[in-house]
Amino acid sequence: MSYNSKAFGLVVSRLRTEKGMTQENLSAFAGIARSHLTLLENGKKTARLDTMFRIADALDIKPSVLIQMIEESVDHD
Repeated sequence: MSYNSKAFGLVVSRLRTEKGMTQENLSAFAGIARSHLTLLENGKKTARLDTMFRIADALDIKPSVLIQMIEESVDHD
């Protein structure tokens, strides 16, 4: 299975929304620029591993759970 930036973006966006966070909130907690998060959520940029870990931490989930959710999203498409 290869990396799917659109699936990553959809999962992050969904989790962020479910937790009642704005892009500004999540990007601040993750220590990344809001514009960078926007590109990630839109599937226009690939997340580095350290960015994935920081986003997962900001969403209060384990990185492995985030990756599993992305894999499941790809499997259902």
